[in-house]
Formats: sequence, C-alpha cells, structure tokens
Amino acid sequence: MNTAISRDGTRIAFDKVGQGPSLVLVAGAFSYRKFPGQVQLAGLLSEHFTVYNYDRRGRGDSGDTQPYAIEREIEDLQAMIEEAGGSANVWGLSSGAVLALQAAAKGLNITKLALHEPPFVVDAADRKPPENFLKHVSGLIAANRRAETIKYFMTQGMGAPSFVISLMRIMPGVWSRLMA
Repeated sequence: MNTAISRDGTRIAFDKVGQGPSLVLVAGAFSYRKFPGQVQLAGLLSEHFTVYNYDRRGRGDSGDTQPYAIEREIEDLQAMIEEAGGSANVWGLSSGAVLALQAAAKGLNITKLALHEPPFVVDAADRKPPENFLKHVSGLIAANRRAETIKYFMTQGMGAPSFVISLMRIMPGVWSRLMA
C-alpha cells in the first residue's frame, strides 16, 4: 500500500500496478480499492497502463478528515494525479464518475476521462431520491446508525429493491465491509 497526502493533510491510500500511461481509478460510493471488481479491473488495465487504484476519503485505508466536502474529494483526486506524474487518464464508476467529471470541470490535469454509470437524472420522469435525502442520510450518519444508513442509501438513493439488502447481509464479508 502506498499513500498520498491531500491538501488538507488527509492520507489517501492507493495501490499502483502496471506500466504505461497513468490511469487513476475513482470508485463509487460503496467501493474501495480492495473490492474484488476494482482489483480485477486494475489488473486487466495494468497490461496497458500504470494504474493508481485508491481508496476514496473515508473508505478502506484512507483517512476521513472532517467536515466532508466534495471539494476535499477533488483535492484527493488531485493528489492522486500528482502521484501519477502531474497528469493522468481518469476512470470513474457511479458517484466516482461524477467526482471525476467535476474534477475535470475544475481544471485538474486529466488527459482522458472514462465514466461508467454516472447517476444522472436525464429525464424529469426518472426516479429521483426523496427531497430530504441528504438531510436524512446525514442524520443517520451523525447518529452512527450505519446499517440504517446503508439500507436507506441503497433503497432510496440508488433505487435498489429492498431484497438486495437482505442478500448483502448473507453474502460472506459484504455487509461487514459496507458497515466499515
């Protein structure tokens, strides 16, 4: 495990594999660098790229300096790009795709951008989280009600059917990693 230091002093953990042009992977909200799919992707891409697979702030082995702000996550991505030599290709998944897009819009030195399943509302008829979603999730987090936070985020935010939560609870290691 390697670490980079973000602008606010937060330690960002990452793995580096492969050779070639730099590529930073930005995982989604419930992922981290050791998630099996993330490790597999890094391995496949390492045949063509030097892959920087990092734990976003508050996940895996990375720090979680408070208060949270999207600007801090953009600074974290900037720290990863600096580790990669000052410019990099960036691949983002789900909320990581939105983060990567916002970082590009802020002028980070991103050579190419690949976005996978960004959670955008395209049509007014598309399913949307409840109006008080952010307030409710923030309240659950502040009360350290992790299981309820996960369930609410996944069902009301992501639109997952409620049976998915039951399945995740019985899958080996999945629920404990989400709770962490």
